[in-house]
Amino acid sequence: MKKTYKIDVDCANCANKMEDAANKTPGVKNAVVNFMTLKMNVEFEAGQDPKAVMEQVRTNCKRVEDDCEIFL
Repeated sequence: MKKTYKIDVDCANCANKMEDAANKTPGVKNAVVNFMTLKMNVEFEAGQDPKAVMEQVRTNCKRVEDDCEIFL
C-alpha cells in the first residue's frame, strides 16, 4: 500500500534527514520526501497498519529534525 502525506520542513537537507529516518522505520518498504512539493510518499510493507507505522515515522523524524511535521 502506498500513501502520500503533507509535510512541513524548512530545508532540503532536513527533508533528506526525514527521508532517511522514515526509511529506517520498521513497516516502511520505501519512503521518498519531496522538499519542493512538501510531500512524503510512503510504501508500506505487506500487512502493516499505515496509521501505526506513520506514528513511529513521525517520532523518528522528530528525533532528527525536531521542527518538522507530518500531517496524518
